[in-house]
Amino acid sequence: MATLVVPPIPPCPRDDAMHLHHALKGLKCDTDAVVNLLAHRDATQRANIVQEFRAIYSEELSECLEKELHGKLESAILLWMHDPVVRDAVIIRQCLAVDSSFHGATEIICSRTHSQMQSIKEVYLSKFGASVDHDVEAHTSADHKKILLAYLNNPRDESDEVDMEQAGKDAKALYKVGEKRFGTDEDTFIKIFSERSAPHLVAVNSYYNHVHGHSLKKAVKNETSGHFRHALLTIVQCAENPAKYFAKVLYKSMKGLGTDDVTLTRVIVTRTEIDMHYIKIEYFKKYHKTLNDAVHSDTLGHYRDFLLQLLGPNV
Repeated sequence: MATLVVPPIPPCPRDDAMHLHHALKGLKCDTDAVVNLLAHRDATQRANIVQEFRAIYSEELSECLEKELHGKLESAILLWMHDPVVRDAVIIRQCLAVDSSFHGATEIICSRTHSQMQSIKEVYLSKFGASVDHDVEAHTSADHKKILLAYLNNPRDESDEVDMEQAGKDAKALYKVGEKRFGTDEDTFIKIFSERSAPHLVAVNSYYNHVHGHSLKKAVKNETSGHFRHALLTIVQCAENPAKYFAKVLYKSMKGLGTDDVTLTRVIVTRTEIDMHYIKIEYFKKYHKTLNDAVHSDTLGHYRDFLLQLLGPNV
C-alpha cells in the first residue's frame, strides 16, 4: 500500500508579518527571530509578507528593518527583501551611480539573459527615473562602456540551437583580430560576445580550444584588460558554467586578509534562489573546502547566521 505523503503547510504571510512586527517592535529587536523567519521565505512569500505588513500596520517592513538592524546584516536582509528583478536594478544603480564600483554592475549585466535584462531595464527606469543605458553612458568609459551597452541592447537567441559553422567562423575571427596580430580589434570581440547566445559561445570556446590549444578565456586574458576584460570573462564563463564562475567570485571575496562583504553578500543573496546548490558543489570541487565552512570562518554574528541559513546544508 502506497504511503500518503502530505505536503507541508505553507507559511501564512499574515502570521509571518505579525511575528516580524513583534520581533521588531519589542523593547529590544529579536534579531534571531527576524533572521530565522526571513531566511526561509522565498521571493513570493517575502512579497506577500511585505503586503500583509503594510495592510495590518500601515508601515513599510523595509523601513522597520532598516531602523532596527545594523551593519552588514541590515545590508544583506534589505537586499534579500527585494523582488529579484528589482534587486538587480538596485545593485546596478548602486554600483554605477553611488559607489563607482563597476564589478557588481558588470557582473549583473553580463550574467543575465537578454529577456532578463529587458525586465531589469523596465524596472530600473520606473524606479530611478533614468535608463540603465543613461547611467552606463554617464559612469563608464571606453570599451567597457561599449560592451555593457551592446550587451544591454543587442538581442540574443535564448534557444539551445547552435550553428556550428558560424561558431567556427566566430572563433577564427576572434583569433584573427586578437592573438594572431599585434593589437586587438575590440569591436569584433564586442560584437560576438554581445550578439551570440550562451550555447553558441560555448561552441566557439570549444572550437577555439581545439584549434589553438587553449580556451577563449585565456585569449581574453591575453588580449584585454581592466573592466572590459572582466565583462568578457563574465560573459564567456557564465555561458559555460555559471556555478563555477560564481564559486570563484565567492572564493576571491574571502581570499587573503579581510573579506569583501559587499561581493560576498551580493552573490549569496542573488544566487540563493537560482543555482546555489551547484555553486556549493563547484566550490568544494575547486577549493576542497565547503562554501559553508568558508563563510563561517570569514563572518560573524547574526550576519553569519543569515548567510549560512541562505546557503542551506553542506553538500
